[in-house]
Amino acid sequence: MRSVREAAGRWGERLARGRGQWERARVEAERRFPVITELTARLLSPGLLDAATRMASQIFLTSVPLLFAVAAFAPPDVRDQLVASLRALFGVSGASDQELRQALYGTGDLRGTTGIIGVLMALLSATSCSRAVARVCEHAWRLPKAGTRAAAWRWLLWIVAWLTVLLFQGSLRDGFGVGFWLGLPLTFAASLVVWWWTTHLLLSARVGWLPLLPGALLTAAAATAMSLTARVYMPGALNRSLAHYGSLGLVLILLSWLIALCAAVTFSVTAGAVLAQGPPLNVYLGTPAPDPPRTG
Repeated sequence: MRSVREAAGRWGERLARGRGQWERARVEAERRFPVITELTARLLSPGLLDAATRMASQIFLTSVPLLFAVAAFAPPDVRDQLVASLRALFGVSGASDQELRQALYGTGDLRGTTGIIGVLMALLSATSCSRAVARVCEHAWRLPKAGTRAAAWRWLLWIVAWLTVLLFQGSLRDGFGVGFWLGLPLTFAASLVVWWWTTHLLLSARVGWLPLLPGALLTAAAATAMSLTARVYMPGALNRSLAHYGSLGLVLILLSWLIALCAAVTFSVTAGAVLAQGPPLNVYLGTPAPDPPRTG
């Protein structure tokens, strides 16, 4: 018993020394790099995950009817390109691929019942997705909401650009026929450009291009990693959910993946804003001093 107590005492002393060393290292790191404290506090904020969840739900609720409307009125070549891109994005195969083709190719009735006005209404309602992404960017940079008059055309432009980028995902991820080894860096580069432009556009150009670069790099890396995960995980998950729960299973899987993607994007945009506003990057990027947190 005495040897057990002595061993327990030695382990207790080691743990205490380890905690002390960790605390000293943390304090020293915060002293040398004060941005670490702000970064940790922002990323652990409970509202951050809520914002990501709201953005995911908004993207899902607005993108599905918009994709149906586009598939109903687009020329056959464009519809084929859209299906190929969605297949490449999620690695769709088997039963889930049949569901996708049936959904997007069986839209003839939609064309007759909705007309061009319906497509325009779907496009305008999809701007709620743009507003959700804009709120994430504004929260990351602690900026107030942009005025509707100044931002409305930006919301619509972002939706049109998003649809255009989506159409070319299949060719992009295949390296335009060369293969995955070229498709991967092209996917990262395209994601970098898209998210760099997205934050600048949806922030109504209130932040310069250079300060937005760290967030764009982090977001592009996160989105590329998520795309690789989707190619591996989603095909089996979609087919299993379709077999067990029908179309509802597809909805649950897609929404879960969207939440994970939006969480990665939200954390990346926020981390990029914190890093760009703190030393030493703020000196090199010319980032203005951040506004104090808003209360109330």
